[in-house]
Amino acid sequence: MEKANNVSRGRWKLLAVLAVCAAPLIASYFTYYVIKPKGGVTNYGALIDPRQYPIPAMASTTLDGKPARLEDYKGKWIMLKVGPSDCQQDCQDQLFAMRQLRTMQGKEMERIERVWLITDNEPLETMLLRVNDGTRMLRAPAAVVDKWLPLDGSSGTDGAARVSDHVYLIDPLGNLMMRFPKGAVSSDVEKVKRVQKDIAKLLKASAIG
Repeated sequence: MEKANNVSRGRWKLLAVLAVCAAPLIASYFTYYVIKPKGGVTNYGALIDPRQYPIPAMASTTLDGKPARLEDYKGKWIMLKVGPSDCQQDCQDQLFAMRQLRTMQGKEMERIERVWLITDNEPLETMLLRVNDGTRMLRAPAAVVDKWLPLDGSSGTDGAARVSDHVYLIDPLGNLMMRFPKGAVSSDVEKVKRVQKDIAKLLKASAIG
């Protein structure tokens, strides 16, 4: 009986520790999304319920084929971009804007990682690698990625909605929690400023990551 009581107390202590660890993040979300300023919520990105979109097992690797996972960057905020290795202008604009968004956070920039999930096995151009030094590049199966990431219903030039149209945000606990609109992370300076404000608010509100 005493042993069972000890096990029960141990479980409650563990739950208490987990609650304390999660409290800062929960508080930041509550402040950001529930306690609305007088002018109303002005966030640009769409909030995602992470319970519906847990990070799946996707057998992702580095460019040289070594196993690597998004979970490896747990503890930091992740700006996540998705797309094939054939990185056309929109893709290049996204990567450049992600670099700028991180730099724009000033002293808080070290709390952010930039990750590009490449959805094929084709080689990348050398120049693309050079200009995006610092961006974490992982290869992951397109089918798994497409099934995981939620869309907003916007369409590409051929009428199809694509995850590559968006940049997503993952919190330091590994929760997919925000999707920025199609074209938000791009060469459009005004849109990028709105994304920057969202990220800055989250970093300020959060005591972790």
